[in-house]
Amino acid sequence: MLPDWKIRREILIEPFSEESLQPAGYDLRVGDEAIVAGKLVNVRESGDVVIPPKAYALVLTLERVKLPDDVMGDMKLRSSLAREGLIGSFAWVDPGWDGKLTLGLFNASEKEVKLHYMERFVQMAFVRLEGPARRPYFGQYQGSKGLVLSKRKP
Repeated sequence: MLPDWKIRREILIEPFSEESLQPAGYDLRVGDEAIVAGKLVNVRESGDVVIPPKAYALVLTLERVKLPDDVMGDMKLRSSLAREGLIGSFAWVDPGWDGKLTLGLFNASEKEVKLHYMERFVQMAFVRLEGPARRPYFGQYQGSKGLVLSKRKP
């Protein structure tokens, strides 16, 4: 797993925030867009994403993350948000990924949970592979700049 100084040196994160850099990871922040209960929210304009009880949301990260071919990302919801009832479902971030991330959150609590624009909400840890991937990620979500719905074929 990469320590803070290697994250700063080896991982492209734009915009980068010193406050988000942790000893063994980087805290991604709430970006410009979200979809809550099927409705698009311009988070930059509204300032918040409000996730009602028992509702699902997709939240875009503020940061673009570009991973080298020998590093993958593992994301976890920040523990304070989990303590408020949020549950996150996150996939591995494959070596070679480049773009913003659309993350799924579910509010399992009985109260609404409010996320603020640019609030740190997910930590990504970076794991070095034994060698570079022979087929780094270049799938259908590569280069994402905005919120992206599922592209799964039925």
